[in-house]
Amino acid sequence: MEKGFLDKVEDNATVQTWSETTQQEKGDSLVEGYKLKEIWDQWNDEVKQLFYSSYGDPPYLLDVKVDKHLFRVLTQFWNPAYSCFTFGRVDLVPTVEEYMALLYCSKIQVDKAYSKAANVPTLLKKLMNITGMSEQWVAARIKQKGDSKCSLWKNLKDLILAHLDTRKKVDVFVLSIYGLVVFPKALGHVDEAVTDLFDRLDKGITPVPKILAETFRSLNECRRAGEEIVAIPRQDDISKEKWMAILQNL
Repeated sequence: MEKGFLDKVEDNATVQTWSETTQQEKGDSLVEGYKLKEIWDQWNDEVKQLFYSSYGDPPYLLDVKVDKHLFRVLTQFWNPAYSCFTFGRVDLVPTVEEYMALLYCSKIQVDKAYSKAANVPTLLKKLMNITGMSEQWVAARIKQKGDSKCSLWKNLKDLILAHLDTRKKVDVFVLSIYGLVVFPKALGHVDEAVTDLFDRLDKGITPVPKILAETFRSLNECRRAGEEIVAIPRQDDISKEKWMAILQNL
C-alpha cells in the first residue's frame, strides 16, 4: 500500500510540470489575483457593501491560500469515470450546495442556471455596458488571444482605479474576479465567454453549475496529463512526510 502511495507521489511531478507550463501558456493568473486583493483591501466599507449586495461573496476567493502541493496530490485521487475523489473505499465529490455556500449571494436564483444564449450582444456592446466607456475606448482595448477575443487585465485594472462611477468600478472588479480567478484562460486577459456570463449575473442567474462543471473539466485534464506525461524526478522539497500530513488533514 505504501509503495502504491509513493508511486502516486512521484507521478505528481509530471502534473506539476504540466500545470506550470499551462499556467504560462494558457491561463491561471494567480499573480493577477494578488493584485485584485490589493485593490479590494484599499476600498472602504461602503464600496465593499455595494459589492456584497450585488454579487455576493466572490471576494473571499482572493483570501484563499492555495496549497499547490495539496492539489497535485489530490489530482492523483480524482476518478474521471465517476467525477469524484476516491480515497480507499470513500468517495468525495464537490457539490452544487457547497459552491452555493461559498459564493453566497441573495440575488442568485438557484433555478436560473447560466447557459449561453443563442443570440447575445457582441463583446464590444457587453463591455460598453459593463464599463460605461465609449465605443472607441472599448474597441481599442479588445484583443484577439488564440481562438477568442479578450480584454487585457491591465486596462481593466487601470479603469477600476480611475473610474468615477462606483457602481461601474465594482462591475469591472467582479468581471475581473471571474475572468482571472474563477475562469482563467489566457494569462493576464479576461475571456469573452466570461463577459457573457457576467452580463447575465444581474438577471439573477447562478454561475455555480458552470463553475462546478469547470472544476470537473480541469480535474479531468490534470488527471489525464499526469497519466500521459513521462515521469521526471520528484522534487526534494516534496517529501513523503509532507504528502502524508496533507492527506491526514483532509
